[in-house]
Amino acid sequence: MTTARAHAPLPRRLVRPPVELELLIPAYNEQRRLPSTVAATVAFLTERPWSSAVVVVDNNSADGTLDVLERFADSPVPVHAIGCSDQGKGAAVRRGIETSSARYIGFADADNATPVETLDRVMALLRAGHGAVIASRHAPGARLAVEQSALRRGGGLLFRTLAHLSLPGVADTQCGFKFFDGPLAHAIVRDCRVDGFAFDVELLAHVVRAGRDVVEVPVVWHDVPGSTFSARRDGLRSMADLLRISLAR
Repeated sequence: MTTARAHAPLPRRLVRPPVELELLIPAYNEQRRLPSTVAATVAFLTERPWSSAVVVVDNNSADGTLDVLERFADSPVPVHAIGCSDQGKGAAVRRGIETSSARYIGFADADNATPVETLDRVMALLRAGHGAVIASRHAPGARLAVEQSALRRGGGLLFRTLAHLSLPGVADTQCGFKFFDGPLAHAIVRDCRVDGFAFDVELLAHVVRAGRDVVEVPVVWHDVPGSTFSARRDGLRSMADLLRISLAR
């Protein structure tokens, strides 16, 4: 689904203290999977030299998603929780980027399917000046430790075929682990409109249109049960969004 938005200044209370890296986790009814993901992320970031923070963007959850974050109140790496009333993962990621003042900003899925240790390579590439660094399940050297169902794999193949209309040089636009130069992310997110699962393609397409590069990092990836993606509900909408993104070139 796409929507048009006016970009009014954000209230100062929504803008967090600056850090070098901010990791967003969009969350919709993630009470079960979120605690272990946040704990693993905090443990990793605590041992790294970068100043960092974790930001959970609650997307109108109806369970105890926010309640489970109370155990991280005294975390050595700050764990913030913000809300996003517009439904959709794309809307949640945009809200996180808009309210960030970090030098580098990115997002990971609540299921922790991509190892957080991938950030070591991601940060080295971002510091070297690349515009976007993304995990990839299809780049040379990647491996699927636990694969998706045949239905999801078939749908993914069709999705990648359409995504290549906008991003012919990117092998995997949908792995939920993407990081950006902060000022670049702020600039491109103003023109992003896709709320649904094609939002990744729109973000990356704007990176390329801004004259910056997208670097893929191969990963060992695990499919984790509990995805909110529904082929029946979200499939056709995502395909339509992909076509609109490609026509906007």
